[in-house]
Amino acid sequence: MSATPSVILLHGSDEYAIAAQIEKLVAALGDPSTAEMNIACFDGHASFNFDDLYTAVNAMPFLAARRLVVLRNPTAAFPGRTPKQVAPEAEPGTEIAPSANRKKFLEMLDHIPPTATLVLVEQEALKPDHWLLKWVKPAGEKAEVKAYFMPKRWEMSKWLENEARKQGGRLEPQAASLLAGMTGEDTRIAAQEITKLLTYANYARPVTAADVEQVSILSAQGDVFALVDALGKGEGQKAQASLHRLLENEESFSLWGMVIRQFRLLLQAREMLDERATVPEVQKALGLHEFVAGKICEQARRFSISTLESIYHKLLEIDEGAKTSQVPLDLALDTLVVELAEGGWN
Repeated sequence: MSATPSVILLHGSDEYAIAAQIEKLVAALGDPSTAEMNIACFDGHASFNFDDLYTAVNAMPFLAARRLVVLRNPTAAFPGRTPKQVAPEAEPGTEIAPSANRKKFLEMLDHIPPTATLVLVEQEALKPDHWLLKWVKPAGEKAEVKAYFMPKRWEMSKWLENEARKQGGRLEPQAASLLAGMTGEDTRIAAQEITKLLTYANYARPVTAADVEQVSILSAQGDVFALVDALGKGEGQKAQASLHRLLENEESFSLWGMVIRQFRLLLQAREMLDERATVPEVQKALGLHEFVAGKICEQARRFSISTLESIYHKLLEIDEGAKTSQVPLDLALDTLVVELAEGGWN
């Protein structure tokens, strides 16, 4: 039996931790020049073909001991038959039988060759009765399950301090607390901000709260607010100018995460404000820095709930498209700004 399981199921809300685990598996393939020839990626939300997956799993590795095949969103790739499909009068909500494709997939899982590792990724917590977990339970050593969940708001400061140590530096508690208020629970953005801060400190001293205020996401926050203000007013040129200033100083992936987080916070704040919450209540509930909470509430009042919901859903669609079709994020951001400035959310 190989030390590496044939099937690894990664699930949970912490995209950064899941990505880090996949990076470890990629590194274990050895020489990077041949590793990429032994990696295949599929997504159940994109156009997906079972035969292609089967071929990738059963292909012989090139100058390596194993191949790595990653399938994201297997639940979407292999949905079950629902009550409506079998008995329209049945109570909706649960599936009652596996589809033919799912049966073929489960049969394939039982016969993964020793030259392949299949990684299944679901970016939400799977319920105990999920069909994948049911398959894993009797699979024994040939399958492994790992769950990764975003830290709670009150856990984020400690998470930041631990991540700084993993990256070879140190974050003072006050700095961690301040940064946690800026990044929220978004571990990917938080990790990127830590890298930036440790580099600023040259990995030679602990990062201070003053460093965070000088270097971190708050320094870009003004342009993010300016970008959203311009979008809300339909001022395309101002919005693009703000975007381009941000792109000069921020990597597109980090900026993309900031934009998604901004609109998520606006939507959450707007919902709370409609329930007559105060700014301090919004600040506490969302775990924000006082400055950020004030600006978020001010901005949220300029958008309706329906508008914010439309924008946020559009952002998630583009985010998924960027992951599956390799659309450059700077281009996706530029296109989005033009569309939203023209009222493209309506």
